[in-house]
Amino acid sequence: MKKTLVLGASDNPSRYSYRAVHQLQRHGHEVVPVGIRKGQVAGLDIHTDRPTGEDIDTVTLYVGPQNQPAWYDYILDLKPKRIIFNPGTENEELERMAQERGIRTEEACTLVMLSVGNY
Repeated sequence: MKKTLVLGASDNPSRYSYRAVHQLQRHGHEVVPVGIRKGQVAGLDIHTDRPTGEDIDTVTLYVGPQNQPAWYDYILDLKPKRIIFNPGTENEELERMAQERGIRTEEACTLVMLSVGNY
C-alpha cells in the first residue's frame, strides 16, 4: 500500500480532498492529511504543520497552483516517489522541479485512479 500525503486536506465533506482521504483509507492506504486549518477527516487529525520523516510514497495535491510555491520545498524535501496533480492543481514549474529530482508526476484524479484500480 502507498503511504499518501493529501496536501490541502479539509474536514468539509463537499471538498474532493475530504473524499480522497476517505477513499484512500477504504483502499488500504495510510494517509497523512495536511491542510491550513485544524480539523479531522476520516478519524485523522489534519496536520497544520509540515510533518517530515513520513516515508511518503505519494503526494496528492488539492492546493491550487497559485498557492503551491509556499509548499515547493516541503513537497520536494519529502522525496516522494510521485506527485499527483489533481484537476485544477496542474503546475508545470513544480512538475519540472519534481522530475529533475527523479520524482514521477501525474496529472490525474486520485478518486478516479482509486475507482478504476490504477492508483
